[in-house]
Amino acid sequence: MNTDKSNVLFTRACETIPGGVNSPVRACRNVHCDPLFIASAKGSHITTVDGMECIDFIGSWGPMLLGHAHDDVTKAIAEAAGRGTSYGAPCGVEVLLAEKVCKALPAVEMVRMVNSGTEATMSALRLARAVTGRDKMVKVFGGYHGHGDAFLASAGSGLATFSIPGTPGVPACTVKDTLLVPYNDLEATRVLFEKHGADIAAFFIEPVAGNMGLVLPEEGYLQGLRDICTQYGALLIFDEVITGFRVSYNGAQGRFGIEPDLTTFGKIIGGGLPVGAYGGKAEYMKRIAPAGDVYQAGTLSGNPLAMEAGLATLGILEKSDYAGLEKKVGTFVDALAQVLRGKGLDVQYTHIASMFTLFFTDKPVRNYADVEKASASIFESYYKQMREMGIFLSPSAFETAMVSFAHTDDDFNRTLDAAKKLKF
Repeated sequence: MNTDKSNVLFTRACETIPGGVNSPVRACRNVHCDPLFIASAKGSHITTVDGMECIDFIGSWGPMLLGHAHDDVTKAIAEAAGRGTSYGAPCGVEVLLAEKVCKALPAVEMVRMVNSGTEATMSALRLARAVTGRDKMVKVFGGYHGHGDAFLASAGSGLATFSIPGTPGVPACTVKDTLLVPYNDLEATRVLFEKHGADIAAFFIEPVAGNMGLVLPEEGYLQGLRDICTQYGALLIFDEVITGFRVSYNGAQGRFGIEPDLTTFGKIIGGGLPVGAYGGKAEYMKRIAPAGDVYQAGTLSGNPLAMEAGLATLGILEKSDYAGLEKKVGTFVDALAQVLRGKGLDVQYTHIASMFTLFFTDKPVRNYADVEKASASIFESYYKQMREMGIFLSPSAFETAMVSFAHTDDDFNRTLDAAKKLKF
């Protein structure tokens, strides 16, 4: 693969942009190579500045469930841009999208638009603390909920512990009220709540973990969390920034039949434009200013371009064949795993809806500790070889592959053909 123009752009970018990228994982440091710069994208394919067309399994990290540059979505954006790109005042499409989201998500009665998933989770945490009058929050090891200070925590061994900052610049006092437990471990959660339950405002959880690779909730896990939070008066908050409108049109909460108190969104609800949102029961959301006393604001929140893109996207997804896509992806990833196993590799895979992850390990994966045991060196070789053959994958073993409705049988077959050429 020719990467000359990408290499030149990356060298230039490093002079004016920290690390040469505007979000860390794009730098490809985990796989010890430089990033590809993209010139354009359409459907299931992206084209690099060097003219290489690749099959895209990143999908802008989740938003592009319809594929890139969907005609109806781009038309909606173009028409909106012709009417003005930002008003700093309410517009009708905000109402339409809010109604669409509330109708689709079982536990969302009211919703507030923001500009990113990070904004959404920060705001939801503030609201939960205001509602409960408590300070502590719980998240799982390896769970990512944006880069707000309270969420950037790492922890020592043990079932549950107070956190220490996971990055310079975050004071220890900021994360001292962040508690951690393993994903899929109800017993650890019960022990933590028995000790700290009276002080816990919220349990933040990706109902399907998507930022430690794809890790699925075990039978009864989400219902167990719902029961524990109800027992102790803590708010259960589903981070559906990834899963919202992807694991089903009704989100993970609809698919699994569990109603959280609050939900955070991003990605798909903006049709590929920058967006975020948080919502939930009206009794809680009415605490948000100006209806209530919990302050949160954003100059570009409810941006008309993002709202139109989101509305167009959800309008199409509402009529889409999620089950058909899930079946196709399941067949594909099973075949991909079999090809790799045929090369003598230990491979586990997880799959739900249009997402999947391959883990190069011989042990089942149920939490972050299991994920960390997978081979990073084999993944690096897999990534580099597949990229060279025009298969665009996430440059991190801790991310989830995303498939769109635009992916074709030819895309899947070409990917399998590339995998058959791999050498380890």
